[in-house]
Amino acid sequence: MISWIMANLATILISSLLIVIVISIIKYLIRQKRNGKNSCGCDCGHCSMHGSCHGGCGH
Repeated sequence: MISWIMANLATILISSLLIVIVISIIKYLIRQKRNGKNSCGCDCGHCSMHGSCHGGCGH
């Protein structure tokens, strides 16, 4: 078992780092959503999707 872990240590470390990064991003997005912030920054005039905005910018 130890020899398998040592042989795959780089893969395990990189995978763990990626999992931590993804979890951090998800937590950040959830926190922003709870605070009422949009990911677009609410500058709907410059947004390519401004015609189909969901109205979260207060427009």
